[in-house]
Amino acid sequence: MFLVSPHKPEKTKVLPFYGRNIAHRGLFSKDQTIPENSTAAFTRACENGYGIELDVQLSADGQVVVFHDDTLNRMCGVDSRVDALKYDELSCLSLKGSDQRIPLFSEVLKAVDGRVPLIVELKTCAKRAELCSKTYDILKEYKGEYCIESFDPFIVGWFKKHAKTVFRGFLSQLPGHYGNSAKDVITGALLGRALFNFIARPEFIAYQIGKRPLAIRLCLKLGAIPVAWTAHDPACEKDNDVVIFEHYKPEIKYK
Repeated sequence: MFLVSPHKPEKTKVLPFYGRNIAHRGLFSKDQTIPENSTAAFTRACENGYGIELDVQLSADGQVVVFHDDTLNRMCGVDSRVDALKYDELSCLSLKGSDQRIPLFSEVLKAVDGRVPLIVELKTCAKRAELCSKTYDILKEYKGEYCIESFDPFIVGWFKKHAKTVFRGFLSQLPGHYGNSAKDVITGALLGRALFNFIARPEFIAYQIGKRPLAIRLCLKLGAIPVAWTAHDPACEKDNDVVIFEHYKPEIKYK
């Protein structure tokens, strides 16, 4: 219980997200003509009333950019890591051949302008403290509703220590989905059961849709808010307080 116990959040933190469907990486199209994590996808989500989940990481020159993958291969057709290029280089790249570019986090916040709640995922990286600090500095100037989450318990733990008022969550997935190497199996056994919650004391658990391990169920019983990802139909709404979805159009609120 010590390892998995969460921090039970105040109702005021939960309320903006409770019973909402959140567009995964914005309301992007399955064929990526409206690319994921693009300004167009975020604008489309706002226009439809959906909350937004997005990903942030650092460029080589320390800019906070909105992009999911570690590398640029899938989305931009460039064989490079995101953190190996400066932002002026990243900003020239097309997302899936569209007219959309990799946006700065600050640009996305300006476009959303508090219209819908945001779930901000911080990607794990070598410069955890820098990413956390810079992301939080940007968010402190933002007037809209937001929370943060990460697969990295040390990132969530940074917010526990330095930004206690921010609604924070731990992202996790089924233990078998971390990989097949010996290291991945150990990682999956620990992170897939949220056994580093003692570092982060998250207030919500965003868990991959599927059968939840006993430790995750215990964490939820102890007060963590259940969040599901990534839904492709409304079936998981009944068992979760927040749903992160893609490629269909659910109700804006279901509770």
